Amino acid sequence: MNLEALQFELRDNIAWIAFNRPASYNAMNRKTMTELAEVANFCATEPSVRAAVLTGAGEKAFCAGGDVTAFHSSLDRIAHGVYEGTMHLHAAASRFAWMRAPLIAAVNGVAAGAGLSAVCFCDLAIAADTATFTSAYTKIGFSPDGSSTWFLPRLIGRRRAMELYLTNRTLSAQEALDWGLINRVVPAADLMSEVTKLATQLAAGPTKTYGGVKKLLQMSSAENLESQMELETRTLGEMAASDDAREGITAFVEKRKPVFRGN
Repeated sequence: MNLEALQFELRDNIAWIAFNRPASYNAMNRKTMTELAEVANFCATEPSVRAAVLTGAGEKAFCAGGDVTAFHSSLDRIAHGVYEGTMHLHAAASRFAWMRAPLIAAVNGVAAGAGLSAVCFCDLAIAADTATFTSAYTKIGFSPDGSSTWFLPRLIGRRRAMELYLTNRTLSAQEALDWGLINRVVPAADLMSEVTKLATQLAAGPTKTYGGVKKLLQMSSAENLESQMELETRTLGEMAASDDAREGITAFVEKRKPVFRGN
């Protein structure tokens, strides 16, 4: 892939993705969102991708949201630009949410606006102790995008989501952890080593089964108890017949560590 606004590398079954506009706090412009959709499509369809990491280039920002300067330069056609940009951003969020491989947010700095949304659509999130989180949308008269109005209330509850959107309160990494927005806080110097450990662990796991878990959790909010349990049965039946399940069962009986292939 020929990318400018993102960095991408596939190494040891882990897709490493980084917002790559550090001079602009990794703010998303049209190219960022287009490339993010391209990368998401690749990760969702490439069998060798068994875990993925999303972070920001540089030390200051994960992603500061949309490029407000770019918005200002095209105010006469801003609705058209928003429609076009969110088409790609939302396609990316959907692909990442439904793909088999778990996606980890490595939040290395400011996560604002659509950057906060990106943290939300990741499956797991580890933040540097210097990271901050804010909505910022209503500060410029915008409403949220990037999937956060779906994910954020489910992560932290409706009241807290509303507070973030209406007041643009900034959360520290510890507050984000306390609220349930992220999974872990680590010293900034240790962020990528800790993320690498987790990504490596996940990349060695039963990737197809991870996809089944993700699908069940995505669908649970739209189902009643009985229909969700039926989905559990169907998904479990599919996973139980997989190569990785056979390996897992055999390894358990043979008292050894399983070697999963992701199938």
